[in-house]
Amino acid sequence: MNKEYVKELLQVRQEDFSLVGGKGANLGEMMGAGLPVPGGFVVLTSAYETFVSHNCLGDKINDLLSSSDLSHHETLEKTASQIESWFLAGSLPEEVAAAVESIYRQQGEPVTAVRSSATAEDLPGLSFAGQYSTFLNVQGPDALLKAVRECWASLWNSRALSYRLKQGIPHHGLAHGVVVQQLIPAEKSGILFTANPVNGRRDQMLLNSSWGLG
Repeated sequence: MNKEYVKELLQVRQEDFSLVGGKGANLGEMMGAGLPVPGGFVVLTSAYETFVSHNCLGDKINDLLSSSDLSHHETLEKTASQIESWFLAGSLPEEVAAAVESIYRQQGEPVTAVRSSATAEDLPGLSFAGQYSTFLNVQGPDALLKAVRECWASLWNSRALSYRLKQGIPHHGLAHGVVVQQLIPAEKSGILFTANPVNGRRDQMLLNSSWGLG
């Protein structure tokens, strides 16, 4: 039975959360509501799981984490660096690469933003904002596949490991989706908080913006 590894963003809804991650699910809902979200697709968590299984990384990661004292900064950084090296050196299963390249070609091989979308993300009280990686100005199949792999690796970067430790979130059972969207060559960009992130008031909004790409 062939697994599904990619899905057009327009087809994604909240019930796909376990397949696309928090960011992908929310963007799909926004597109469904008619909001002007740049088009694209999601590399599903099944692709991440297949890559991890293909390279026998699950047990290696668990063994490394269980034998490391992540409360020490140097150990945390070293552990994260080791896991990242495994992801970058691992071989990408042919069926995963073919699925990503196919949907990318169907969409015209645009310049893209490649964005992490974890299943432990955008949760009530746990935003994980800024913990995972995003790559801008990515174009071409080879560059895209490299960025996807780097997004997967960012599930285990030192920021994410530290955040999960502080929030009491277990490291096992996690998976990572990747959103690939057409890049908007922005003159200015930013983020709008529809509730004040400092005091939680919902009658106040905060816009944080800057010149250039976000």
